[in-house]
Amino acid sequence: MPDRRHFILRTTLFSLAGLGSAVTGCRQQPAQESGGAVLRVGMELSYPPFEMQDAAGQPDGVGVRMAEALASHLGRRLQIVPMGFNGLIPALQTGNIDLILSSLTANDERRKSIDFSDPYAFTGLALLVRKDSDIQSVDDLKSPGRIVAAKSATTGETWAINNLPAAKRVVFEEQTACVQEVAQGRADAFIYDQLSIFQYSQANQDTTRGLLRPFVEESWGIGVAKGNDALRQQVNQFLAAFRSSQGFEKLADRYLNKEKRLLDEMGIPFILR
Repeated sequence: MPDRRHFILRTTLFSLAGLGSAVTGCRQQPAQESGGAVLRVGMELSYPPFEMQDAAGQPDGVGVRMAEALASHLGRRLQIVPMGFNGLIPALQTGNIDLILSSLTANDERRKSIDFSDPYAFTGLALLVRKDSDIQSVDDLKSPGRIVAAKSATTGETWAINNLPAAKRVVFEEQTACVQEVAQGRADAFIYDQLSIFQYSQANQDTTRGLLRPFVEESWGIGVAKGNDALRQQVNQFLAAFRSSQGFEKLADRYLNKEKRLLDEMGIPFILR
C-alpha cells in the first residue's frame, strides 16, 4: 500500500484555483495537445482524499492536484494513468509510466526496485478495531487466535507478516473490504495508514473505532525509475518549491481540513509537509 511518516521551482505565485484541469479521465486517454512532452503519472484512484474520482468520474484529490502542479513545473503535458496498486511498480519498471504519485510508502523493500523522491508526506500505521473490542494497542494482536485484515501489497500487510506470525491474516485488494471484516466481526483489526483509519472510523462509528496514534512511522515519496536521477532531481526541486509556496497547506485546507484539526488536537504533526 500504500501502503505510509511524521508527516515541493515556481517563481510565480501558486494558487490551487489556478492548477488547471490537465488531467485525463479514468480511462487511459491521450494527453493534452498543448505543452511539452507527456508526463505519464501512475496512480490508483481509490484512496480518497488523496487519489480518487469526483462525481463526474474524473481524477481528483491531493495526488492529482500535485501531479498537475508538477507537470506544469516541468513544462510537460500530464497524463494520469489509473491502475491497481499492485501494478504501479511493474508499470514504472517497464517504462509504461514515468512516475508513481499514489500515496506510496518509501521503504527499503521498494527501494530495491525503484527510486524515490524526497518525502512529501509523513504518516504511520494505525488500527481499526470493533467498537466493543478489548484491543487497545497493536500488542494485543499478538495474543493467540487474532485475525488481522490488510490490503494486498501494502506496508500494513508486510508489517503483519513480519511482526504478527501467530495471527491469521485476511488480505483483500480493496481497503473497504478490510473495513467490513472488522465492522462485521470477522477480523479483530485492520492495519492501514493513520488518516484512512480515522476516516473509516468516522464513517462506521456505530461498529468501529480507530486507534490513531501510529505504532510505525512511514513517509511517502514519488516513485521514479531506477537510475533516472535527472527526473528525480527535477521532482525534488518541484517539491521544495511547492512546499515553500505553501502548496501543501492549501491542499490540506481543501481536502483534509477536518483531519488536520483532529491531529492538531492530538498533538500529532500533520501528514503533508
